[in-house]
Amino acid sequence: MFADTQRGANASATLFCIMLSYRANSVEPYAYLRQVLMELPQREEGCDVSVLLPCSNTIVQ
Repeated sequence: MFADTQRGANASATLFCIMLSYRANSVEPYAYLRQVLMELPQREEGCDVSVLLPCSNTIVQ
């Protein structure tokens, strides 16, 4: 309804899914994003980043 393009709708849906994932896993969004965005540049290209997902117990919540 609020997206003017297909790409805008996809971006909105992705953002909403991520936010609901935070809520479902009792993760504070700002702290989570801050930690993930600090850790991503330190990882090698192509490495497994599944430990950075909100449902992972390795992220500080």
